[in-house]
Amino acid sequence: MALLPYSGCIVLCATIFLFFTLSSSMSQAELDAHYYDKTCPQAENIISDTVLSASKFDPKVPARILRMFFHDCFIRGCDASILLDSTPKNLAEKDGPPNLSVHSFYVIDEAKTKLEKACPHTVSCADIIAIAARDVVALSGGPSWNVLKGRKDGRVSKASETVNLPAPTLNVNQLIKSFAKRGLGVKDMVTLSGGHTLGFSHCSSFQARVHNFSLLHAIDPSLNTEFALDLIRKCPKVNTNPNAGHFLDSTSSVFDNDYYRQLVVGKGLFSSDESLVGDQRTRWIVEAFAKDQGLFFGEFVASMLKLGNVGVSENGEVRLNCKVVN
Repeated sequence: MALLPYSGCIVLCATIFLFFTLSSSMSQAELDAHYYDKTCPQAENIISDTVLSASKFDPKVPARILRMFFHDCFIRGCDASILLDSTPKNLAEKDGPPNLSVHSFYVIDEAKTKLEKACPHTVSCADIIAIAARDVVALSGGPSWNVLKGRKDGRVSKASETVNLPAPTLNVNQLIKSFAKRGLGVKDMVTLSGGHTLGFSHCSSFQARVHNFSLLHAIDPSLNTEFALDLIRKCPKVNTNPNAGHFLDSTSSVFDNDYYRQLVVGKGLFSSDESLVGDQRTRWIVEAFAKDQGLFFGEFVASMLKLGNVGVSENGEVRLNCKVVN
């Protein structure tokens, strides 16, 4: 499926967030939509052009960059620690098991190279990820927003800490606790889960739902029967294809509310996704988003702004190369 043109995107909060500052208990620095207006006014255009070119070349880029933003912010806050390369003495986040399939780090590196030529030592790698995440959502048909900027890049990255990323097997209680540690509420959790409207998953993340699920059920009873049979065909018990898997929803290259529509009919790919329908604290949000895409888009913008403020600190640097500390 081709990506929708940028002109077809719904632009939300264009004036509301022109100058908007977020703060939380986890944040020490204030972000500003106008942060680079004087020091690098062409920054967003450079990043957007790079993301657009990469997405045309590889349709997997949007889902991977959106996932990159989530995974970066969830570990040490939004500090681009996910971009640092491993060294002989340290295995970095990007080489942690949950990040091995993120891949598209080269897009951020390419944008950084261009920015260093245009505005040396000015735009942080953390801000590039945040802007790129907005761009891939908009390019895929979702909302756009004014990204708050001014993050600094972290100097620490440990693969061992990726165990703290929400796993696809978590239940609602575990998800709520995980998001709460980042200052994000129940609605934020359900809303940001909607990022699963983009992308693909390999069998390993969900095959336990269709093979020997429990002593009583071979298949997860919450799954739609036809959908479960489709998963079994694509991911047989003895699977010799390492690339086998399934798209996260039926419109996997378009950012829309189809993810929620699939959940309410038992077609959520991950057990963590389907659990959102089985809990009264979250089901009403899923149903509301399934009925109203505009409502989902508006809440997604708000939650992305909150996520983008997690762990933001005055301490840090602006890396010259996103792969290594200065």
